[in-house]
Amino acid sequence: MKRLMMGVAIAALCGSAGWAQELTLQLKWVTQAQFAGYYVALDKGFYEEEGLDVTILPGGPDIAPTQVLAGGGADVIVEWMPAALAAREKGLPLVNIAQPFKRSGMMLTCLKESGITDPKTDFAGKTLGVWFSGNEYPFLSWMNHLGLSTEGGTDGVTVLKQGFNVDPLLQKQAACISTMTYNEYGQVLDAGLTPDDLVTFKYEDQGVATLEDGLYVLESTLDDPEKVTSLVQFVRASMKGWAYAAEHPEEAAEIVLENDETGAQTLEHQVRMAQEVAKLTEGSTGVLDEADYQRTVDTLLSGGSDPVISAAPEGAFNHIITDRAFD
Repeated sequence: MKRLMMGVAIAALCGSAGWAQELTLQLKWVTQAQFAGYYVALDKGFYEEEGLDVTILPGGPDIAPTQVLAGGGADVIVEWMPAALAAREKGLPLVNIAQPFKRSGMMLTCLKESGITDPKTDFAGKTLGVWFSGNEYPFLSWMNHLGLSTEGGTDGVTVLKQGFNVDPLLQKQAACISTMTYNEYGQVLDAGLTPDDLVTFKYEDQGVATLEDGLYVLESTLDDPEKVTSLVQFVRASMKGWAYAAEHPEEAAEIVLENDETGAQTLEHQVRMAQEVAKLTEGSTGVLDEADYQRTVDTLLSGGSDPVISAAPEGAFNHIITDRAFD
């Protein structure tokens, strides 16, 4: 009888495992605490509890999440809204289904010795480091908002195509570089500069912040009831992971390191990143705030003769997933 009951139990376990729905998430960047919520949800079994078998694919400088999604390499991606809306306008039907990040972590970090104290008056004639591959859109919107050309000259700014490092600032190739509050700013400090050596301008404080690190799928995905159910489970478990990461940044950092196959990350840096990212997810339920969405759209449209998007998008977000996840 015991053998029979054990066999039934094993069969049940195998059966439930066999029914686990597979789902692939493509990250915007490499394995780091910027994505701690997803790794925590995986490590703590939150996805498994929802009946999901989740694979997390790290990104990198040569990986465009939108292209991976378009090619069928992922079910859902992490992407910044400016890049997502720009891609949508070009014909890729991306839809935001959840927004774990409430605030932007993007900023320009400048050498104080450059004399820059006010973007409105001091950027002109300077060289500014900018990330591309879709990350340039918030910057371009900001410069258009300031009325500054990005073609150089005394009345404009010279754009230095910045690699994903802080070398242009350390080597004084640029007066300012792009940094994230949770990552590159810390790298600048680790390199020996102090906060007193620097001046920072957060996009949030400049009124040109746009939403980052949202979850996106293709429109057609939402027409499939089974995929919708999986996404509901995925978002619910992911937000549970984000809540845990915010409360336990040290443990979250350790989990991230366990998943970093490159060995390039350090615990100290990842703990600091987890703590800073928690400030950006604070107050987020995972539901996209339509006021935040509209602010992003308005910023992207305010580009004068060269806006990031040319018209207000339609159908660029859908609450069906979060409505069901948190009903």
